Amino acid sequence: MTVNDPFARLPEAAAFSVTSRTVADGAAWPLAQRSGTTGGKDISPHLSWSGAPEGTKSYAVTVYDPDAPTGSGFWHWAVADIPATVTELPEGAGDDTGAGLPEGAFQLPNDARATRFLGAAPPAGHGPHRYFVVVHALDVDTIGVPADATPAVLGFTMASHILGRAVLTATAETTG
Repeated sequence: MTVNDPFARLPEAAAFSVTSRTVADGAAWPLAQRSGTTGGKDISPHLSWSGAPEGTKSYAVTVYDPDAPTGSGFWHWAVADIPATVTELPEGAGDDTGAGLPEGAFQLPNDARATRFLGAAPPAGHGPHRYFVVVHALDVDTIGVPADATPAVLGFTMASHILGRAVLTATAETTG
């Protein structure tokens, strides 16, 4: 098993592409995607994806920091039940209202228990953190988790329904 690899013990899934006008794969989050506690704005990134496997009936999007000093990482955002006809989320879709999300999709509470995108806020001096932005292609129209479920419950429920996984990794570090 690879240290801090959030996919190491999950079933294999076909790869497809996710890109963003907000952040390039491997690059640092812009200030807007940092937490308000660190001077950021907690604005969810723009995401666009293509090449999902045949049979995809819906998507879920998650943003996860496996490097958080919690023993279980930190979930920053989770969106479920994105229709298969949707292949893009605008920047800011993950605000408090979720009005930028497609009809039928919903946000789950993140690890701060806020039902929205929460920007990066690694502890000062903790070193660089990775933020796995993942679009999961699913073989069901709806994943069937309640809106107040945790992202971990979403992940557990999705595990047997994932056809494909598109991954973009952003980074952040707080010096001091």
